[in-house]
Amino acid sequence: MLTMTEWRQMSACRDSEPSLFFPVGTTGTALDHISAAKAICMQCSVQEDCLQYALESNQEAGVWGGYAEDERRRLRKRWLAERRRRAV
Repeated sequence: MLTMTEWRQMSACRDSEPSLFFPVGTTGTALDHISAAKAICMQCSVQEDCLQYALESNQEAGVWGGYAEDERRRLRKRWLAERRRRAV
């Protein structure tokens, strides 16, 4: 796994408009921004590192690793449950 500095420098979104990844709301234009952000994520070589960072640091806002806020919340619940199972 790359360090945060390394994967951020390699990210496909590094020169993108931040509002694509942090839209306000979940309807109308925000849905267009979320779709555009996810399309950038799907082409990114460090998508997994980004998602891992978001899960570990509990990033609640924005699109990270190709997942919108609501999708990532569900994914994080499963991720935390799996971590707990492994710790036992």
